[in-house]
Amino acid sequence: MTMPTDPPMPLSTIPPARPGASPIRRFLASRIVRDRQAATAVEFGILALPFLALVGAIFESALCFLAGQILDTAVADAGRLIRTGQAQAGSYSSTTFKTEVCNRLYVLFDCTGLTIDSKVYTNFTSANTSMPIDGSKNFDSSGFTFQMGGSTQIVVVRAFYQFPLYFNKLGLDLSNLANGSRLLSGVSTFRNEPFPW
Repeated sequence: MTMPTDPPMPLSTIPPARPGASPIRRFLASRIVRDRQAATAVEFGILALPFLALVGAIFESALCFLAGQILDTAVADAGRLIRTGQAQAGSYSSTTFKTEVCNRLYVLFDCTGLTIDSKVYTNFTSANTSMPIDGSKNFDSSGFTFQMGGSTQIVVVRAFYQFPLYFNKLGLDLSNLANGSRLLSGVSTFRNEPFPW
């Protein structure tokens, strides 16, 4: 049993062959124009790449947003160790605190790329919570320190991670760094509790 096919295209709609074309060429050209059997496959092939690029960009946007939320939550949770004085009592170093943040992150992060900045401020209005990106769109960690502060002091803990992007060349560019990645940040600003040490 054969599948029904579209009726052949009337000869009046077939474009004329070039003058001087061989009869074989004219026959092949008219046959290609009339053949409709692979039209669906060709249309899918034309639409597949933009569709897959759109789906990939949506998926990457969602992953980037999720990673930002995870980092922000991890910094807030680990910052509580400083706020309550547990980090001060344990004499945490920058590396120890970074490990505490990493313990609260999931598979989206490689902890070797995590950078921590913690500073003490005299008031909340002078606290710096901006992104450390220079004029050339490079990550600038030159002024980073690790200070935990004492009792009732104001502390700003910031963590940064350069999240890799793969679909930024297809029109949706989420990158904010020159290397094509997105700098994610987690910030926690608080006043330390009045602990006795």
